[in-house]
Amino acid sequence: MPASGVKSSMESHKITPSLVQNLCFLFFLMFVNVKSKLSAFAESQDPYVSHYYTRFTEVEKACKPVLSHSSSSLNFDVKRANSIKAELSFIKGDWRQELGESPLMPFDDSDLLQNSSIHSDPLRLVTFNLTHFDPDSHGRSINIRGALSIGLSRRGTVPVGGPLVFPGFRIWPGASELVIVFEGVYTESEENGGERVLCLLGHSKLPSRQQDSVDPWDWATKKSNSSNIQPQLVQDDNILLNLRYPKTFMLTSRAIRGELRSLNDKSSRKYFDDVHLTSKLGAYSNYQFASEKFIYKACDNHYPNQTESINGKNEVYKGDRFCARLDSLVSGEFLNVVPNWNCNSTDEYCSKLGPFESNQEIKASDRGFANVGLLMQDVRCEQIISAKNSLYARVSAVFRVVPPLQNQYWNSQRSGLDGSTLSAEGIWNSSTGQLCMVSCLGLAKDGCHSRIYLYVPTSFSIRRRNLLFGKISSINETNSLYYPLTFELPVHPSQLSMKFSRFPPPAYIYSKIKFAGAFLERSEPFEFSIVIKKSLLSYPKKGDERDERLSLSNLADDLTLYVYVVPDPLPENRVAKPFLQLEILTIGSFFHRFWAYQNASTLEGSDQSFDKASTTEKQLLLNVSAKLSLSEKPYSNVSLLYLEGLYNPIDGKMYLIGCRDARASWKILFDSMDLEDGLDCLIEVKVEYPPTTARWFMNPMAKVFITSKRNDDDPLHFSPIKLRSTLPIWYQKQKEDILSRRAVEGILCILTLSMAIACIWSQLFYIRDSSSVLPYISLIMLGVQALGYSIPLITGAETLFARIANDSYERTSQGFEKNEKFQIFDYMVKILVLSAFLLTIRLGQKVWKSRSRLLTHSPLEPRRVPSDRNVFLISLIIHFIGFLVVFIVHRINDSRRATSTETYIEANGNRHKSVVQIEEYIGLVQDFFLLPQIIGNYLWRGNCKPLRKVYYVGITLVRILPHIYDYLRGPVFNPYFPQDYEFVNPSLDFYSKFGDIAIPVAAIVFAVIIFIQQRWRYEKHREGVQSSQTLHSGVYEKLPSIAFEAELVSCANETPMEDTLSRDGN
Repeated sequence: MPASGVKSSMESHKITPSLVQNLCFLFFLMFVNVKSKLSAFAESQDPYVSHYYTRFTEVEKACKPVLSHSSSSLNFDVKRANSIKAELSFIKGDWRQELGESPLMPFDDSDLLQNSSIHSDPLRLVTFNLTHFDPDSHGRSINIRGALSIGLSRRGTVPVGGPLVFPGFRIWPGASELVIVFEGVYTESEENGGERVLCLLGHSKLPSRQQDSVDPWDWATKKSNSSNIQPQLVQDDNILLNLRYPKTFMLTSRAIRGELRSLNDKSSRKYFDDVHLTSKLGAYSNYQFASEKFIYKACDNHYPNQTESINGKNEVYKGDRFCARLDSLVSGEFLNVVPNWNCNSTDEYCSKLGPFESNQEIKASDRGFANVGLLMQDVRCEQIISAKNSLYARVSAVFRVVPPLQNQYWNSQRSGLDGSTLSAEGIWNSSTGQLCMVSCLGLAKDGCHSRIYLYVPTSFSIRRRNLLFGKISSINETNSLYYPLTFELPVHPSQLSMKFSRFPPPAYIYSKIKFAGAFLERSEPFEFSIVIKKSLLSYPKKGDERDERLSLSNLADDLTLYVYVVPDPLPENRVAKPFLQLEILTIGSFFHRFWAYQNASTLEGSDQSFDKASTTEKQLLLNVSAKLSLSEKPYSNVSLLYLEGLYNPIDGKMYLIGCRDARASWKILFDSMDLEDGLDCLIEVKVEYPPTTARWFMNPMAKVFITSKRNDDDPLHFSPIKLRSTLPIWYQKQKEDILSRRAVEGILCILTLSMAIACIWSQLFYIRDSSSVLPYISLIMLGVQALGYSIPLITGAETLFARIANDSYERTSQGFEKNEKFQIFDYMVKILVLSAFLLTIRLGQKVWKSRSRLLTHSPLEPRRVPSDRNVFLISLIIHFIGFLVVFIVHRINDSRRATSTETYIEANGNRHKSVVQIEEYIGLVQDFFLLPQIIGNYLWRGNCKPLRKVYYVGITLVRILPHIYDYLRGPVFNPYFPQDYEFVNPSLDFYSKFGDIAIPVAAIVFAVIIFIQQRWRYEKHREGVQSSQTLHSGVYEKLPSIAFEAELVSCANETPMEDTLSRDGN
């Protein structure tokens, strides 16, 4: 072995052990790290795990003021050791810092868009997690450990907290978080009615402030590198946290109060101004109802007024399951705040959000309270039967205001108590169905001065569609500082199955049927054409299902719309494409989607009755209620409409009266008339549904017409709105419609191909008996047809109906493609296409051989034999000019449309419009297959009939049949890929409806020209034959050999040919 090889081998042996050692050491470090984390997690889960407290002396010194007021003997129940950690932990409380020169942390606001003036202030949230509780401690305190996560966040996503947290500071655009780990003691005090106190000493790495600088957080607020900030941190071990919990969880004692202080000197960079924390006792604490006397005093002899009832009647829930019903309604829901539209006092008085404190976002709503939500948190309800067997319930909750620009989900997790919260406790009485509560603002420092009424309706109407509604007012109404605040929970049809899955369905009270009937009579004048249309077409109606509920539910599904819409007619300029939702609430007395959530067997045994009077033969009209919503700013005045009216299944039209909430526009309400509780109900809505029959020959789009019946000078008046869906409307049997239509088109394709094959066979039989006409058949004409048949064989695409198939089915789902019936159709089509292709090739082969024989017998006179060279050049020039003309005209028209920049999306990817236009024009060349024959007849001047009438007329019919069908049928698109069909417009097709008329007319004209050419020259030749037995052609002469008379070019002196033509009648 060479020396170099030995040296290299030795080096490799030296390197390998070193590498193995390094890898082993790395794995050891990873194992230790994981083990330490798992140990910390196990320790945090088990309070009895022994733990070493290293800062006991420091904690005792820092917490001396707290320990001095602690109970002499701490009676701790060991059984509560596992639950005490959960009770003393809280998430997403609030914190605020006293104004000073030493802020706690910086905040990076680079998450805002440039020049953005609409934004919310970052939320100041804090989470505390008690990670260890030592029950073996004795004396007046118990050793504990915990972690505090305090942060600033625009969206409320931080702090996260949890058992596995590590001290330090993080900052990124829109959020900052500081985690502090504490060690301290738990004790109890008799101050403030009894408190549980935590005193902890913590350490962390704090963000460092720049001294003697205008901006102390200069390193964190630079916009240039805000996406990659490297925090400048400093270690701090002198952070003191005091938390105080009330021993008794009651109306006025539910707040957790805390203080975070720095024990460093004010001159230190580690020092920060005091931070105050607030939260509330959570789900792991037991609430004690102890305010009955106060509640009865505030609620005694006070009943709901007219505005707090439904149609002036107290149609509210009075059953025995109020707690369950209340929980199902308010769980995770945000209540809408009703504008103070009928307040007649000063703006300052009317603009207040009840007893709540208002931030700048709420004040900017100008007492309209747009997008202001109200959340019920920590709802606790206990039902009790009194000694007199009367049923009542005790309820406790926290009402929290959510400003418009803040995230509702993260706000639902907040636990802080401040000016945006009301702590409430009350009693629900089954005799009145009224829940009356007394509420305290924030931390309840100033007492409880507000009263809350809450009701759960048992019936809906167009004016009252709330699952829950209530009012917040002052207990001292004579000296109230704010206008009573009303809130409600609107019903969403899609939520009925969840909200009422365990309860009887509500009732619906129709109040606008009379006005809807008048609207129908005005809109349906008697016309004979309408009568015929109604008799021929069918629209969505009740099915023949035995279950009445199933029938009505299917009909409601058919009438429900979730579609994008555009103005009708579509303007030339690009417009917004709003999303329209028309959700059916009730049909008759049947609530849509209510029963579907329940068990079918339960429904069959139920005794729920239905209003069948509206579906009898005497009265076919159906009472309907619905909700319509529209997106986009152009339709903000009708963005939400509550509808009620009639549906006519005879013509598929719905005549509805709409009500919109005009209470937010309180400034103009006094100038408007005929308002109903702040609702504008002078709106008429007509919805037109496409028919369920003859859908292939009609455009299956829905149309919506919205009209205001107010005078033009009324501030609530708006211009008529006409919309149509961009996509077809599909009913319950949508899949069957798609399959059946494709099946019909497959049958038509098979029939037309069979017809084409029969025509080609007829031409082959014709030339067998009249072989002398073969040279006069254009090879270019046959080549065009062969090309049309070969393309489907190569690409696997549809033939004849390819243009229709591209529109309808190119995106059909895989389930449709695997349908056995369609596979049979595809195989049959391919076999027929192959047959037509081979027969066309056979016909061309015969023409080619006949010309070759002629050239063989007259090699010195090739011009006497018909040639397709000039025919090809002339046809090419004509088609090239035609394509340019069509392309330019189409581009001009296309540039006028807003969608000119869009591309067609096909199943095989994105293709530019030019590619599609070339493919379309190739189809046009096939449609004009007779053009080369016309040119050849003119150039060759043959005195015979080369094409049989059955052939050229039949093939022409085969080519124009798809255009006739395309003109008659309505465009059907695949509903499973609606994003591919934006701004559905028939004019976007290359030839559109005009092409479906012009192309068949041109093809028929070509067939007529062929007939005239052959008829005129044949008659002229026949007259010559009768006058003289010897007549030579004007261009070609008869060849001398009589043995080849079947292939002679002249075909003028052949008696057999004349006899054959006479027999054929062509």
